[in-house]
Amino acid sequence: MRNFRRESEDGNQEALFVWAAVHVMQYPELAYLHHIPNGGKRDRMTAIALKRRGVRAGVPDISLPVSRGGFHGLYIELKAGTNRATEHQRRWMEFLGQQGYMTAICYGWESAAQVIETYLTDPEKIGSAGQVFRE
Repeated sequence: MRNFRRESEDGNQEALFVWAAVHVMQYPELAYLHHIPNGGKRDRMTAIALKRRGVRAGVPDISLPVSRGGFHGLYIELKAGTNRATEHQRRWMEFLGQQGYMTAICYGWESAAQVIETYLTDPEKIGSAGQVFRE
């Protein structure tokens, strides 16, 4: 795997999707893993236009629309370093958990990969929605 900037969320996200591409034969559902491009710095006019088109603050970074263990799917908020979930992100994670989705805040791509793999193979091991996982 190429070197990724491990201190950045973007680098960790790239690494996670490389991991998913490598493991898609083992877990075909990984073909449906996707990023929700809500984050990032934007100029004022672009931010206004995106908000009009439905971009919402706090939506988790990653979605796997595959049901397992009584959950409708999996949402992951991927963090790096000392970054913490914002209030908007915590509210989204709580709401999605109440709607029957597994949610996780993962620090580093390795913990996200572990959560995804466990979700696909034995979701009862993860526990309830709203867990925080560290590398």
